[in-house]
Amino acid sequence: MGDMKREALGAGVAFAMGVVLIAGGAALQRGVPAWLLCVPLAITCAGVLVRQRAPLASLGLGVVAITIDAFVGPSLATVLIFTDNLYAAALYGPARFARWLLGITAVLAVAAGAVAGFLAEDWWLLAVMGVQAGLVLVTPVTTALVLREHRDRAAAERERAEQVAHLAELDRQAAVAAERTRMARELHDMIANHFSAIAIQSTAALSRKDLDRATVRKVMESVRENSVKGLAEMRTMIGLLRQEGDDPAEAMRPRLADAETLVERVTRAGLVAELRVEGEPRELPAPVDLAGYRILQEALTNALKHGESPVRVVVTYEAGRVLMGVENAVGGRVARLPGAGAGLIGMRERALLVGGSFEAWASGGGELWRVSAELPTGDDQAVPYAAVLGFGLREREFGAEARPEGAR
Repeated sequence: MGDMKREALGAGVAFAMGVVLIAGGAALQRGVPAWLLCVPLAITCAGVLVRQRAPLASLGLGVVAITIDAFVGPSLATVLIFTDNLYAAALYGPARFARWLLGITAVLAVAAGAVAGFLAEDWWLLAVMGVQAGLVLVTPVTTALVLREHRDRAAAERERAEQVAHLAELDRQAAVAAERTRMARELHDMIANHFSAIAIQSTAALSRKDLDRATVRKVMESVRENSVKGLAEMRTMIGLLRQEGDDPAEAMRPRLADAETLVERVTRAGLVAELRVEGEPRELPAPVDLAGYRILQEALTNALKHGESPVRVVVTYEAGRVLMGVENAVGGRVARLPGAGAGLIGMRERALLVGGSFEAWASGGGELWRVSAELPTGDDQAVPYAAVLGFGLREREFGAEARPEGAR
């Protein structure tokens, strides 16, 4: 409604000013009544009224009006308003029509000047009429085309900006999803180890009626230790999430060098476990160090939940990589604790995130479960990964059919 009101107001003002010009004598006098000159003026003003809603109809009305005005006038008012009809048709009409209109008006301007000069036999009049025709016909169309190009470019830039904003939002959502996945993986690996040990030890204490007071106290001390450590690690993670910067996280992050602590925790939980470190231990890149620790932690947690003694852990430091292997007996029995199925997926994701590899398989007729991981450290060129970590095997038997019941 606002545009219609503005167009009606513009058409009314244009008609009023045109009447003033006609009354002032701004027209070629041909002995016709002055009111007759207002007829083509009113038609061109009707074109102004529909200039945005129907630009081609506006041009059509202008052409009819200028033709009538040529016979009864012409008048300056009708010619001036006709330029707006041309401008509206080029600006609001189809793009292809606007380009055609530029060519048509250019030809008409040249033809008008040539005809006027030929009839008057005056080449100076040809030049003057050509310039005037160009101002009336070509200039409005050219102006509209320039403005239209700027408008289309602005629309394209606006659309591009919206696309960039949409992509940025998608990137933000992907980053949030990735961060949530990382946090879920960290919480799973951190909590599962401690609370699996707590569940196993408390179940053993409740199921055994022949335990003496000293043994029960030892079990409860181990339960308390795992509870305290689990809560401490959870508080540490929450604190890191609240802090900015990398220094606190770097100072408190778990390291593969703490593998002995993980193995001792499994031993206190009731399994027979041994750790062998081969090669020269060294400082690892932070992502590799954390990934190695979490993979080893999850593998030992799975051994607690699903396996039996003995548990063998091998950590091998080589040039350009670190290799880890965990082997535990299974015996083909049902797992003592239920699993969520996220353990193997999480370990594989951690290895892949740092450019490494991960494998888990059953061997020995389903009596053994083995986990191996290779993590590149980037400090040298590593040879291709060929052997199972620390087990001396070159050929492996694994597959879905070889996994024991309850395997994770």
